[in-house]
Amino acid sequence: MRLQRRRFTEPSDVRTMPRGRIEVVELDDTVVGRMTYEPGWRWSVDVKPIAGTDTCQYHHLGVTLSGRVRAQMPDGTELEIGPGDVFEIPPGHDAWVVGDEPWISVDFEAMRTYGKELDARDERILASIVFTDIVDSTRRAAELGAARWRDLVGEHNRKASMAIDRHRGRLVKTTGDGVLAQFDGAERAVRGAAAIRDAVQSLGLEIRTGVHTGEIQSIAGDVRGIAVHTAARIMAVAGSGEILISATVMDLLDGSGLTFEDAGLHELKGLHGARQLYRLASLKHD
Repeated sequence: MRLQRRRFTEPSDVRTMPRGRIEVVELDDTVVGRMTYEPGWRWSVDVKPIAGTDTCQYHHLGVTLSGRVRAQMPDGTELEIGPGDVFEIPPGHDAWVVGDEPWISVDFEAMRTYGKELDARDERILASIVFTDIVDSTRRAAELGAARWRDLVGEHNRKASMAIDRHRGRLVKTTGDGVLAQFDGAERAVRGAAAIRDAVQSLGLEIRTGVHTGEIQSIAGDVRGIAVHTAARIMAVAGSGEILISATVMDLLDGSGLTFEDAGLHELKGLHGARQLYRLASLKHD
């Protein structure tokens, strides 16, 4: 942390979309964006083709400078946000500009990858994949009922999204009772996984987690490849609160300050041969 400043007139990145523009500045690990959406802008029309998801999966936290926008959640709940309003919009929403004035706001939470164009060439890239799953989700859903469970999962998704973003990852998608996230480094992936686990424990939820590094293909709103499948299978054998990693990830973490225990050899469904896994035991703070 250091004393510094940046200007939106000299952005590190500019992202454009139909009826919209985002100027991004970076303060080391903090990314802030100024969003300008013209009258007629709507997320489900102008950003959905870029994101490739049915709703916006980002958590927005910011302040409105001018204009008005209306956000809508899947259950129909709506909130109109105007000049001077400090706002929080959870993942899973649609939004649109209200009236004839552009909506201009500053967002402090979602700007690392929000609004970025996907690579249409469908290239294979190396990435670290994190898969999580809520333990005993079926039983908890039955105990709480549909409405309370939906609210709890929504808060789980919000906290998970924030933890992923803090560790420079990308929330690829939510899975109903977990998340799939992509990171550009093995250590950030493991630390991000631990941050998700710790964040949702405050909700009374325990998760199991699998982490693997390998080649993936990015497609609209999703990722594919054997690395994704492997991370999911590693997660499936993890216990409550456990973060299991592959030997590939272990090899990449030398000198990271993370401590692991031998979790043994496992036959992972759909994969050939037994795989050595390791369990996260402790981690030093960044």
